[in-house]
Amino acid sequence: MAAEKGRGATLNGESRRFALPERQIDGDWLDMAEAIDGALPRLRTQVTVEHPRTIIARNSSPDIAFSQSINAYRGCEHGCIYCFARPTHAYLDLSPGLDFESKLFAKPDAAALLRRELGKRNYVVSPIAMGTNTDPYQPIEKDWRITRQVLEVLAETRHPTFITTKSDRILHDIDLLSDLARDNLVAVMISVTTLDPKVARTLEPRAAHPEKRLAAIARLAAAGVPVSANMSPIIPAINDHEIESVVARVAAAGARDISYILVRLPHEVAPLFRAWLDEHHPDRAAKVMAIIRDLRSGRDNDPNFGSRMKGQGVWADLIRTRFVKARRKAGLGGEKLALRTDLFRPPAGAQMRLL
Repeated sequence: MAAEKGRGATLNGESRRFALPERQIDGDWLDMAEAIDGALPRLRTQVTVEHPRTIIARNSSPDIAFSQSINAYRGCEHGCIYCFARPTHAYLDLSPGLDFESKLFAKPDAAALLRRELGKRNYVVSPIAMGTNTDPYQPIEKDWRITRQVLEVLAETRHPTFITTKSDRILHDIDLLSDLARDNLVAVMISVTTLDPKVARTLEPRAAHPEKRLAAIARLAAAGVPVSANMSPIIPAINDHEIESVVARVAAAGARDISYILVRLPHEVAPLFRAWLDEHHPDRAAKVMAIIRDLRSGRDNDPNFGSRMKGQGVWADLIRTRFVKARRKAGLGGEKLALRTDLFRPPAGAQMRLL
């Protein structure tokens, strides 16, 4: 399959984890369509409305710093080839490849569901994370504004939240973020994977330009919003040579700190990533995968808590040492930000909870 312009994945095969067919039974016409009719039309983004019963997801993972999260969307138009959330589309009988970045699901009831859940008598306040699975500020947020609506509920109830994104679209909500920041109720993390626009164009094709992300860090910091950065993921022989420059640039932009995650290739992400390497970096594809396997105890992926984010072995130690030195040189780090939970007030009319 030829690479689709403006998309990350070069494949769109069905997942085999659930015994789904490699292709649809009636899909053979696609093999001949281009020869008969000429070039196929460009892939368009489709959005389907989803009506879940609840909106707050909960986890107990020991290496994740939050227990509650909200995902306004399923799938992500940014098309990041490395995205560890891609396999979730297999549960919908869709491909973790191009389907994940072009067949999206929006949850317009998110704010109403959140209001209902926050109003429950037994609700326990804990920071809600957004952007942990798919980006809350991906391009379709411009029209759907679901993340904005969720933020409005969080601001109204004075509820703490963490937000992770690789889009400068977050600046559209700087009024709400500034309001929350005044009471120490929000922290933002901007993902800066690379400073090279040529790499970004294939690695994360519909995400914001690296310079726009740096500008977003500067704007948020100037507005008093606590903002940090995340170099996620670090991919050996693709962007690891940029560690020092990325750390220096985010520090200069006003980030309070920076963290990193090594590339993860769970389930269908591994073959998608290998196909991406063959398409865009055939000269070093074997080298990249060899280093990744060295980081992951001889496998494409390590699912174990503790080691899955940072890796193991000589390469992992080298990357960790470089990152720590670069961070120290840039003057980043210090006291960890703890968001307040004592200001929470239930939504208006929430079962007379205060009585």
